[in-house]
Amino acid sequence: MGQYHSRTSWAIYLLVAIFSLCSILRFAQFGAAASQSESQSATELRGVWITNVDSEVLFSQKGVQDAVNRLSSLNFNTIYPTIWQGGYTLYPSPAAQMVIGRAVDPTPGLQGRDMLQEMVETGHSQGLSVIPWFEFGFMAPADSELARRHPDWLTQRRDETAIKPEGIHERVWLNPFHPDVQQFILDLITEVVSNYDIDGIQFDDHFGLPVEFGYDPLTIKLYQADNAGNSPADEYYETYWVRWRADQLNRFMERVFQTVKAIKPNCILSLSPNPFHFALPASLQDWFTWERRGWVEEIVLQVYRPDMERFTRELGRTEVELAKHHIPFAIGIMSGLRNDPTAIEIVAQQVRETRQQKFAGVSFFFYESLWNWAKESPEQRQAEIQKLFSTPAVRPAVKPSKGAVPLSPPHQSAN
Repeated sequence: MGQYHSRTSWAIYLLVAIFSLCSILRFAQFGAAASQSESQSATELRGVWITNVDSEVLFSQKGVQDAVNRLSSLNFNTIYPTIWQGGYTLYPSPAAQMVIGRAVDPTPGLQGRDMLQEMVETGHSQGLSVIPWFEFGFMAPADSELARRHPDWLTQRRDETAIKPEGIHERVWLNPFHPDVQQFILDLITEVVSNYDIDGIQFDDHFGLPVEFGYDPLTIKLYQADNAGNSPADEYYETYWVRWRADQLNRFMERVFQTVKAIKPNCILSLSPNPFHFALPASLQDWFTWERRGWVEEIVLQVYRPDMERFTRELGRTEVELAKHHIPFAIGIMSGLRNDPTAIEIVAQQVRETRQQKFAGVSFFFYESLWNWAKESPEQRQAEIQKLFSTPAVRPAVKPSKGAVPLSPPHQSAN
């Protein structure tokens, strides 16, 4: 009987020891996983776009200061403020003064100050990167001073119409193949890169051209010069005609890259395009070539899909997988619009999905909708953002690209 109790005690001791060892190993494994998770989140792009529509942030120095303070307290690290919107610059621009007759957007809150300089100084003082956003690209309001002064700069459809509605607004498109248009855009880029201590510049889906455009006389002459006198196809979606126009945009993007790097080699060229299966056929924006050639060094892909299945499907496309292993590749998330709010839980789910798939980070469109216009209160939405970004993170390092692979020589200008 005593021998039996002795054996039983030893068995119990052995079981306790085994259980304790398993528990230790389990907690060690958990600790390692937690440590790995913290390590991953320590480097993450956390950005937000700040625009001048449905937002007053950019129209006063206090608005800029308050927004930067708020973003800093929530552990954001990147701001993309619009500087080219509605046919005007939002900073004092000598290039715009020459071409448009006005150096800065006429909105009263932008007069007598330099919003971009304030944003750069305030953002840097709080440790945030500031990457100005050329929001409108080649697009302009149909009634803008730019369009009125330079009608020859506009492109058109085959039926000679030039207006393309965008919601309730009428837009026209500058001809991206016109040498004067290209020079104007390069002048804007040059003055921003030269005159401000910015961390980079960003273009988006408007740095392209809707596929139905390109039938203006100048572009037709350029096409004929390249193609033995043949005219473009009547069908705007014809493969070669699409490819030819996309290649002209590719060549201009190379010029943009070279211009920026000649001034400031460490200035990041960031791009926020639509998914490639739409960007190329619909907007002639061959961003995958830009990424492969090194002409863009950071991508923030616009995946504005409220449905998680569609959102996740966009993240898994081949060109996305290839690019995200080459340069910092983040995901743009729609945090809502004034008349179309996004539930904060959907925003949080999408952030978690991008982390699960090991993207470089996220950026939200746009600042105001992070807190306002939704069913949840601003306090509830901010608390959820605080949970997502509970600890500080640094931006992913961008290795400056040499853009060393040239395209074939550009066509000769048509006379």
